Amino acid sequence: MAQSKPAAGLIGIGLVGTVLAERLLRAGYTVVGADIDAGRQRALTDLGGLAVGSPREVADRVGRVVLSLFDSDAVRLVVEGDDGLLSAAVPPRHIIDTTTGSPDETQRLAERLGARGIHLIDATVSGSSAQLREDKAALMVGGEVAAVAACDDLLRAMSSTVRHVGPPGSGAKAKLATNVLIGLNRAVLAEALAFAESLGLDLASFLDLARVAPSYSVAMDVKGDRMVAGDFAPDSRVRQHRKDLRLILDAAREAGQGMPLTEAHAGLLDALIDAGDGDLDNAAIIRALRRLRR
Repeated sequence: MAQSKPAAGLIGIGLVGTVLAERLLRAGYTVVGADIDAGRQRALTDLGGLAVGSPREVADRVGRVVLSLFDSDAVRLVVEGDDGLLSAAVPPRHIIDTTTGSPDETQRLAERLGARGIHLIDATVSGSSAQLREDKAALMVGGEVAAVAACDDLLRAMSSTVRHVGPPGSGAKAKLATNVLIGLNRAVLAEALAFAESLGLDLASFLDLARVAPSYSVAMDVKGDRMVAGDFAPDSRVRQHRKDLRLILDAAREAGQGMPLTEAHAGLLDALIDAGDGDLDNAAIIRALRRLRR
């Protein structure tokens, strides 16, 4: 058992948040957490953490809080809303936000918090919850140098691969850019498998071949077998990645950058959601490609 360390806060105990709780507890931190879902609260208790009723109650007990939420609106509510972190008698000095959110919103929140002497670090996760659990995901960190250094122990407990990529908002920007790569690799894999299947090839054998050819990508190891087996229990959800694509395309329009491949990818995810597959794992994109077969 690792030596006991100061308590750390955690708001959001979903797929990624659960793994963050596991990793922090295993590293010896007491985890004080909250989630709007009572079942997730119980899950944290079952892991050995302390569940409390609100972000304010988390802030009353810790000086550093990790956020793992759906989007920037949820972050703003947890930080600045009623019973939010800022409503505590002594708000936390450091907030580590792992949420995939808007870089502009992240920067603006960092400025508002900075005016109160609170440091926001956006530490976005490149990889699924399963990859994070296996320590195969990376943290892309935006924040002031001194603030990042003050939270280095927590960041290293969350992942052994930590990259400080710039000031506040930089982690959010890096997450969107890497999600373009991850999502399109996954989509290309699904299209190739659907095509191979339509030609009558055995999918498992074809995937084995693709892994030793110049076509190889990590997506084959992470999602390939799941696509072949039809295993779509979520490590990361279609609906959540579609949210990420909205952020990517919004940022691209603002920057004046065309994104034709990502536009096509978004259309495939829209078709999945319309078919009722939005809460499945992102490997389910192969279903959208199969439905294009005539």
